[in-house]
Amino acid sequence: MEEDNKTISWEKIEGKIRGVVLITDSHFVMKEKGKETLLAVEGEMVKLGFPIKYEEIKTMEFYPLSVRIASLLAIKKVCGFSEEKIREMGANAPKISLIIKLFLKYFSTLTMAAEKVSLLWSRHYTVGELRAKEVDEEKKVVILELGNFTGHPLFCQYLNGYFSMVVQLIIGKAVTSQETKCPFSGDSYHEFTVTW
Repeated sequence: MEEDNKTISWEKIEGKIRGVVLITDSHFVMKEKGKETLLAVEGEMVKLGFPIKYEEIKTMEFYPLSVRIASLLAIKKVCGFSEEKIREMGANAPKISLIIKLFLKYFSTLTMAAEKVSLLWSRHYTVGELRAKEVDEEKKVVILELGNFTGHPLFCQYLNGYFSMVVQLIIGKAVTSQETKCPFSGDSYHEFTVTW
């Protein structure tokens, strides 16, 4: 997991993300560590080749996915966050995302949300295909499959937290989740299993 940032081929990271994804990063850092730390994260972003100011990010504009990965790496380094803290950061994002709030307003059951999960993904990302592989309320399990998407191992932790919180917000109960398949472990896609 501790990959040297200098070995990342930023130009090989394809796709774009909505600005809201980066804005949720800045909210979490501000809440946990404060403004000075966020400025230090921006300084680390410059070192990685991405001179951004989080306050200038536009919610609905698209930004390179490489900026998203760099943001996570910079936050982890500057804040000293563990992988578990990155998961917590992912779990925090759905609580403040306007897109998620609107999604949950109209698709408030697991079945309804499962039918539209690919739409939710495509509202945030231009790459990858997310689908609900299994939704079984009786067995208390949701399995999400994310194909045609690589990202970075740290991003897997973020997504694990993110998907678990979306399910938790829908069912109103505490959940546990784990990434059960991952391209960084030799699988052809990501799979996240959420149980309660």
